[in-house]
Amino acid sequence: MDKNFGAFAFAHTEADIFFDPTLLLDNVDMTLDTWAVKYIRTFELLKRSSRIDITQGYQKGEWKGLLNGVPASTSRNGLSDTFVRVAMNLYGAPPLRAKEFGAYRSSVNIETIVGAALTIRMPTGNYQEDKLLNLGQNRFAFRPQLGVMHTRGKWTTELTGEVAFYTKNDEFFNGNTLEQKPLYIVHGHLIHTFKPGQWASISAGYDYGGENRLNGVDKDDTKQNIGWKLSYAHPINRSIGIKVTYLGTRTQESTGLDSDTLAVSTSFVW
Repeated sequence: MDKNFGAFAFAHTEADIFFDPTLLLDNVDMTLDTWAVKYIRTFELLKRSSRIDITQGYQKGEWKGLLNGVPASTSRNGLSDTFVRVAMNLYGAPPLRAKEFGAYRSSVNIETIVGAALTIRMPTGNYQEDKLLNLGQNRFAFRPQLGVMHTRGKWTTELTGEVAFYTKNDEFFNGNTLEQKPLYIVHGHLIHTFKPGQWASISAGYDYGGENRLNGVDKDDTKQNIGWKLSYAHPINRSIGIKVTYLGTRTQESTGLDSDTLAVSTSFVW
């Protein structure tokens, strides 16, 4: 408890975007570079292990494709939306200080933890209401989460379910009003720990829902995506570590995007 963590990350994303045919955009490719910083603070709340995360990114993106059959391109750079996440363990993993926590971890070989969290996406990113493509969303998104983690020896499995709720964007493209129905998300992870700070994981996820409503009219554009992730973390010393991650997503609908992301990050504790 009462620990501070920080991280710096760089991610490169390449994606094929499939727009609503009425927008007259075809064969759109996106490249997006993201530089991000994260701060984490652990603390005790209601006699439970808790934490707060704050993540802020800066992005540079480029889109190329066909607009009404004519080659076109555009670019954006600036701040992305800010993410704030608050989490609490509901069962398992008692709040302990550093030495107590180390002794606890070394003595427990099998453990189950149940936790809840709320992630908030804040409308702080670069946004221009006369542009269709933006780095920010100009609205809040609230994502309550409930997860279960089970550790047995060096293996850990995690399963998390969450729902994303979106506020209204009254300054959408060309003066329109955009609303979005809830998006339902589930993801699981299998993690193997080699030694403290060194681990590898494989993950899979699925989401469904999130239909848009434009000026009160349903767009009939249900989201349905599958995703997968591979990660490897390696300690540099007791306070600093690095992590490499590959993330892929594929849409299962006629609109959406297929993306591939490679990310490298370094984290430290004090």
